[in-house]
Amino acid sequence: MGWCDDPRSNKYNKLIKLPFKFGYEKLYRTENIYDLILVLNFNMNPVKKNKGSAIFIHVSKRNYSATKGCIAVKKKDLRMLIKKINKNTKVKII
Repeated sequence: MGWCDDPRSNKYNKLIKLPFKFGYEKLYRTENIYDLILVLNFNMNPVKKNKGSAIFIHVSKRNYSATKGCIAVKKKDLRMLIKKINKNTKVKII
């Protein structure tokens, strides 16, 4: 599985199956950062090309290195967050 981040594709900012002929981010990583993913409803309805894609809350790397635009937290904290949210939860990034 992957997430299309290529604005040339009509699957831009959507979950896709691999292999895929346009640019994408693999959702399977050996460092396990995508073991749990919350997809933020950013640029989803409607999707606008070049306005951002693949914005998630996901598991952080051990050294908390910077992401490419996502929010990364410890796996235990993400599990706790998942238990507390619902479809009406709003995430405000400041």
